Amino acid sequence: MPFSTALSGLNAASTDLQTTGNNIANANTVGFKKSRAEFADVYATSVFGASKTTPGSGVRVTDIAQSFTQGNLEYTENVLDLAISGQGFFGLIDPKNLSQGLPSAYTRNGAFQLDKNGYIVNDQGQVLYGTVVTETGETPGPMQVKITKGKPKASTQESISINLNAAATAPAGSFDPTDPDTYNHSTSITVYDSLGNPHVLTSYFVKDGTTDNTWFVHQYIDGTTDTLTSTPVKLEFDTNGSLIKVNDDATTTKATLDTYSIDGADDLSLVYDFAGSTQYNSDFTINSMSQDGFPAGDFAGLEITDKGEVFARFTNGNGEKIGHIKLFRFQNEQGLAKLGNTTWGESAASGPPLSTQGDNPGTGNVGTIQSGALETSNVDLSKELVHLIVAQQSYQANAQTISTENEVIQTLLNLR
Repeated sequence: MPFSTALSGLNAASTDLQTTGNNIANANTVGFKKSRAEFADVYATSVFGASKTTPGSGVRVTDIAQSFTQGNLEYTENVLDLAISGQGFFGLIDPKNLSQGLPSAYTRNGAFQLDKNGYIVNDQGQVLYGTVVTETGETPGPMQVKITKGKPKASTQESISINLNAAATAPAGSFDPTDPDTYNHSTSITVYDSLGNPHVLTSYFVKDGTTDNTWFVHQYIDGTTDTLTSTPVKLEFDTNGSLIKVNDDATTTKATLDTYSIDGADDLSLVYDFAGSTQYNSDFTINSMSQDGFPAGDFAGLEITDKGEVFARFTNGNGEKIGHIKLFRFQNEQGLAKLGNTTWGESAASGPPLSTQGDNPGTGNVGTIQSGALETSNVDLSKELVHLIVAQQSYQANAQTISTENEVIQTLLNLR
């Protein structure tokens, strides 16, 4: 038996030990994928083929195969910690070649953060790939957050659902917003103009003294001087207390208020919806009241959906889509080149990404994204420790083979 056979076994066992040791060392590395040493036997052959009586010539390492099975998800409080649930890789752009616009590396490690320029980067400074929302659509490239203020929205709709007391007494005098004796109830809500400036809209409810089950609603803005109802809104109820007409129209529950001019801003035009309002013999009650405008807001943070959509959230409670994270798949993941730092690169064996500009998470063959979570290593420590013992025993056995061969040679040398 030649020494080369046992030496090949030692080398193979050493590679197995190194591979297993590397798995164990990276058991806590986010996004790490375990590897497995693969071997093949070696036989000497001639032009006549291999003989049935020819012993093997040892073993050789054929591959260090990677396992891209899903790791567990570890939940964090960082919205930019991203985990992929399912298949796919994040694309990473080299910060020195941002203008190139396409990924040069791929990873499952979704520990990202914002840098000083607003780019979403990993701890190596590589920039996350996706699409950025612009005025003309979505542009692929490095993901960057540029939002500083949330745009305001002028109020256009106001909705109120109330109960007006059927037993209320109609006021005796003419309506005067400064005299509480001339109206039955009032309520206020804040509305906004096109610049985001707030305005207080007050509604005064007056029971009609001449027609049963009829009320009038007067609306004033920012005090008791400017009215939005030169003619008050007329509400009519049936004998069951249900709203049946608004301004003598039985087909709608809405009334269009007068346009209000505001210096420096667009005119304020409001539609007032009274749907769900009633007239029962019970106290005046506001069931719900809302409007659709909001002021400008400061940037409060990011929100990322499972589909990879990135929203900027603002202090006014609203959000704006600013980008979309893309995921990449390869025909042969096993062929990806290991680049270190839990990143991989395209190679001839892996082929190019199946989609050059990536896929939206949750579509096609890629998984979804979990914001506020990281994918842990897929290493099973228990199995790796067992395999470590097996690899160690293999190494010791091959070393014993060399020792035995040495004794055989010494025996032969001592023959006289």
